[in-house]
Amino acid sequence: MSQNDIRYLTPINIEIRKDKYCRFKKSGIKFIDYKDANFLLKLINEQGKILPRRITGTSAKYQKKVNKAVKRARHIAVLPYVADMMK
Repeated sequence: MSQNDIRYLTPINIEIRKDKYCRFKKSGIKFIDYKDANFLLKLINEQGKILPRRITGTSAKYQKKVNKAVKRARHIAVLPYVADMMK
């Protein structure tokens, strides 16, 4: 075997990581409308749970606004509290 024929049992772990960014800061969104159900659906999962910051990359300031908007939308029945396979 020559040097170029090195074989590994497991694939080499190459760290390809996307940088997280706050979509609200990037787009310049100041207000999150709780009546816009289509936009809020992007921020919750299939069961209706709010996606955490570590997954969406949202900053803490805007995550609080997202939480408040989703909870208000649930209260006025724009979004359901619990659901099976919403998307």
